Amino acid sequence: MNLEQLRGFVTIARVGHFTHAAEVLHLSQPSLSRQISTLEHDLGATLLNRTRGNLTLTAAGHALLPLATRMLADEESIRVEMAELAGLRRGRVRLGAPPTLCASLVAEVLETYHVQFPGIELQISEAGSRLLLEQLTGGQLDLALIVTSEHAVTEPSLAHTELLVEQLVVADSVQHPQLADGPVDLRDLARVPQITFSPSYDLRAATHKAYQALELTPNVVIDGGEMDAVLRFVQVGLGAAIVPATALVGRPEVQAKELRASPAKDPRQVQPSLERTIGLAHRRDTPPGAAASAMHQLLVQTAGQLAQRHAQISLRS
Repeated sequence: MNLEQLRGFVTIARVGHFTHAAEVLHLSQPSLSRQISTLEHDLGATLLNRTRGNLTLTAAGHALLPLATRMLADEESIRVEMAELAGLRRGRVRLGAPPTLCASLVAEVLETYHVQFPGIELQISEAGSRLLLEQLTGGQLDLALIVTSEHAVTEPSLAHTELLVEQLVVADSVQHPQLADGPVDLRDLARVPQITFSPSYDLRAATHKAYQALELTPNVVIDGGEMDAVLRFVQVGLGAAIVPATALVGRPEVQAKELRASPAKDPRQVQPSLERTIGLAHRRDTPPGAAASAMHQLLVQTAGQLAQRHAQISLRS
């Protein structure tokens, strides 16, 4: 058994097809087939069910996949670590973050990091916290910013540090405001035209819970947008939106208004949270390389600077 055989197996499991996997690996299909047959012989187990037009993993294949993925990630970590010994002149950092943080905290960090370490390749995965945790566990990321108030980091192979607490605010247009100045109550906000996010956003679920706790139905005029589109719609006056405070960093055309929770009808009901906690997660079982460690330090430093500049953002105590 060798790493090339494992890489072939993991690629086939990912794309679900011998021919496509061979193209990804720049191999001929017969060569890849021989690799997998040799691997199955060495392990004494059939890894793939091969039926015409359908390729699936056997029970042994399912058992091997996470182990093979981790072994390949460890190999990559060794290669990157050796390159970084040259003084951070070469290497790679793979960072994941939700869309709201990519446009604010991550953008500031990458600008500074690239100036300090121009030879380091930066790879960004923009996704929801659940998918980012899966990618981190599978060795596809070195670091990931996670909304820990919505997704607890429970995987034993992962560790995390909580960085920030940010308020949920109402984004309103500066030129075409939907709301009067001052704090906004959820009951009043429900009557204002609103723009909501795609179901893939953790924020959509949090907002829905807040309204549901008050038995309110918001006046949604545009549903299912991505972050940049939602803020653009807000800017031109199509409606307001509930967003995390970090989403409005560097966007002077959109103003943040304080969001207040209304008392629930049932006093025994838990009040909806109008804030979220951001954590920085990494793999516990694989020591971070020098480039990833430098990125970790810069993320913590920049988070502190954001908290100093914005009243709705605070460091996690």
